Amino acid sequence: MIPNEIYAQALKQWGKPMQVIIALEEMSELAKELTKNLRGKENVPEVCEEIADVEIMLGQMRAVFDEENQIDIMRDKKLMRLEDMLQKNPSASDVVNRRTGT
Repeated sequence: MIPNEIYAQALKQWGKPMQVIIALEEMSELAKELTKNLRGKENVPEVCEEIADVEIMLGQMRAVFDEENQIDIMRDKKLMRLEDMLQKNPSASDVVNRRTGT
């Protein structure tokens, strides 16, 4: 089966509510492993595993929520904004200060 067929089958078998819960759980597990990595743990294989889990669940969430290719449209807008920010080359502290209002 191709990924989109697998996503559709998972959604059919377990339902949207359960798969949304699983997506949240997988994102939480990724956040946990990323936090451990920032604290100095050598856990790259665990981070990679959680990224793979999240990507699979995002494929299912795309199947549930993406109407009229809105995700791709929004991603492209956000990538253009990121590119613009990179070209202006603010320091990391400038970006943090702008987001926090300090």
